[in-house]
Amino acid sequence: MLAHVLEDAGIATVVLASMRPVAERMNVPRVLYCEFPLGRPLGMPDNAEFQHSVLRTAFELLNAPSGPALVDYPTVVEADETPLACALPPRYDPEIAPSVDEAQGLRAAYGRAVARRGATEVGRSIGADAVPGALADLERVVAGEHWKEVYGPRLDTIAIAHDIRAYYQEAALELVEGPAPGARQAEAWFYEQTEAGKTLAAARDALTEQEAPSGITFYMQPVGR
Repeated sequence: MLAHVLEDAGIATVVLASMRPVAERMNVPRVLYCEFPLGRPLGMPDNAEFQHSVLRTAFELLNAPSGPALVDYPTVVEADETPLACALPPRYDPEIAPSVDEAQGLRAAYGRAVARRGATEVGRSIGADAVPGALADLERVVAGEHWKEVYGPRLDTIAIAHDIRAYYQEAALELVEGPAPGARQAEAWFYEQTEAGKTLAAARDALTEQEAPSGITFYMQPVGR
């Protein structure tokens, strides 16, 4: 891990870890284990006082006389997995798959989100305008077509799934009001309440049945799902 490289160069490091078994295996000089939701290393968004407390505790490990030092941050932050309350657009074109129709309906919200933030996570494999088409391809797999007929020899469903999910979640955050949602709320909303989330899950099952390489299907959805 990078901390070992920096330490070998004479630069002291402190690692913030969200999984204790991983922190124990890393065996780096200084680790602050924080039982926070994954993706939120400082625990609470929009709470500067709490975040500063985490950082102060971490920097205090630089005073440890010897290592490795593995310290638990005293406060636990639970992940909120209640689905995000975000209304989806009504069906517009009953002649196309529900997931494709839904994705097209979110395009304006996604565009506003990108204009406001000036950045997007969509683009690892496809752009925003290609999301409906990507869902249409996944629907073909769900309907029984073999993945090689749909994608050819190259199957990039992990990156495609990332772009679809990012497209949806960025659009959703533009539609909801109030404070930042919990770490798992947007994920729960996507997989439990959207047609696209259902299509991704069904496509992953179909690809598994077709014996597609597990390395390109495993991360199409979170392990817990």
